[in-house]
Amino acid sequence: MDPRLWWIWAILAAAFILGEIVTTGFFLLWFGIGAAAAALAALFGLGPGWQWAAFVFLSAILVLLSRRFADRVTSPPPPGIGAERAIGKNGVVIESIDPLKDAGRVRVEKDEWRATSESEGNIPVGTKVTVVRIEGTHLVVKPTEEVT
Repeated sequence: MDPRLWWIWAILAAAFILGEIVTTGFFLLWFGIGAAAAALAALFGLGPGWQWAAFVFLSAILVLLSRRFADRVTSPPPPGIGAERAIGKNGVVIESIDPLKDAGRVRVEKDEWRATSESEGNIPVGTKVTVVRIEGTHLVVKPTEEVT
């Protein structure tokens, strides 16, 4: 057993910690702490089996605890974030929707969006519409009143 083996674990710990600094997610940090524990085990003269056990056990425990903590402190975003908030809302056509010309705009609340028709038909200006879904950067709408 080589007592100088601790420096390999120390370099590995530093690499994991530096990797954590340049990435996101608090994932590599836990392996850096595990490697530091293995370096301490090597420094105190424990064999490679104990060093690996310290590394694997501590890293695994920290990863599991951090995931449970992250699940508790983070919550899923509320429905209707970003463009998704327009789905199901009513609006009005402000530029005729014409699928052949790839033209059409609607106003939903205070926002203006490019729009296409769910039925692939034309929808004239002034028609009230309901947003059905989003495809790319376009709202897909259907008339909420009869087109005249």
